[in-house]
Amino acid sequence: MDPNPIAADQTGQPTWPEILGSNNWEGLLDPLDLSLRRLILRSGDFCQATYDAFNNDQNSKFCGSSRYGKTSFFHKVMLESAADYRVESFLYATARVGVHEAFLLHSLSRESWDRESNWIGYVAVTTDDVSRATGRREIYVALRGTTRDYEWIDILGAKLDSAAPLLRPKNLNKLADDGNEDDSSDEDDDEGAPKVMQGWLTIYTSNDPKSPFGKLSVRTQLQNKIKELIDRYKGENLSIVLTGHSLGASLSVLSGFDLVENGVSTVPVTAFVFGCPQVGNKAFNEQLEKFQNLKILHIRNEIDVIPHYPSRFLGYVKSGIELKIDTRKSPFLKESKNPSDWHNLQAMLHVVAGWVGGEGEFEMKVKRSLALVNKSCDFLKEELLIPASWWVEKNKGMVLDEDGDWVLAPPADEDIPVPEFFDS
Repeated sequence: MDPNPIAADQTGQPTWPEILGSNNWEGLLDPLDLSLRRLILRSGDFCQATYDAFNNDQNSKFCGSSRYGKTSFFHKVMLESAADYRVESFLYATARVGVHEAFLLHSLSRESWDRESNWIGYVAVTTDDVSRATGRREIYVALRGTTRDYEWIDILGAKLDSAAPLLRPKNLNKLADDGNEDDSSDEDDDEGAPKVMQGWLTIYTSNDPKSPFGKLSVRTQLQNKIKELIDRYKGENLSIVLTGHSLGASLSVLSGFDLVENGVSTVPVTAFVFGCPQVGNKAFNEQLEKFQNLKILHIRNEIDVIPHYPSRFLGYVKSGIELKIDTRKSPFLKESKNPSDWHNLQAMLHVVAGWVGGEGEFEMKVKRSLALVNKSCDFLKEELLIPASWWVEKNKGMVLDEDGDWVLAPPADEDIPVPEFFDS
């Protein structure tokens, strides 16, 4: 590995804090700075790994888990420079009845690994060798979106709910003193109270005592792990990058806010999000923007409809700074009329790799395989001869057993889901 592939040099290149948004990416977005471009692509690849590893086969008793364990996770998803990163923990989500159908997948098997929770992402760090070489310890949090396309929109709904569960007591008391916070979430509530979409909040804060994987909410799992890592690497140059696509992007914004609101004050926290729906109202955004160590860069495809959901007419506003791209600029992509293609993560990453601005001609600035676009879609032009949706398990996981029967292969011991034990 280049010992400092995304860092500053002495020739006026942006510093690591600047790449993380310390100056709100001033002068780095148009034209898109090469170091920032690479970090966006890296973050997107971390995010893509959550899709590539997720077991969505309901015939498998491990449906809803990661196909790959922590030890060899990055190698099995074929992440570039896989040896430079280490998965510290997996994150698991549960949700109340009504949200399950939108977000959680469960096995049809009676021997299901867990009926209440799904794997939702992971926390990773740079290895000791890489951290010594770069002079910094990078912490990454990748949160998975849904594999059910647009079904979650109808099921989760668009109701705004109080963000009070995320506010530390000092800020909650201030809002109460100002008359801007109460326990109600009716439409007539004071608009000065920070609110977020109820669906995002439910997924982020729900726990289930019946589940060995979801006894603690995603929120508590993440906060505990980040606190542990900050304590472990005290004295090192730390940074936290959150990344997610679609629903996972919304959760990344929510968790980034939650971390800085509740104690992460000296470490830069940056969310690189892709195709992000709107998260909260104006008051939530104002609260979010008070934190100088929290920055959000939203990579948005011009024709993607999801970032307009739920809509400003329902009281929502956009969060963060936008890097607006346009998949129509790429000469390698079809003129698709399918909204799922416009929202496809790999298509966005492909365009980021070749983006030279709205007025410029598409030109690949970093090496990135075109075939990645078609991992889970059919967006590349036919003459490129890349099969559609090619990222699948060999024979869909079927193997010939000793008795001559074809059966679903059991996972290797290192890939069997194991509950994560966090201090409450």
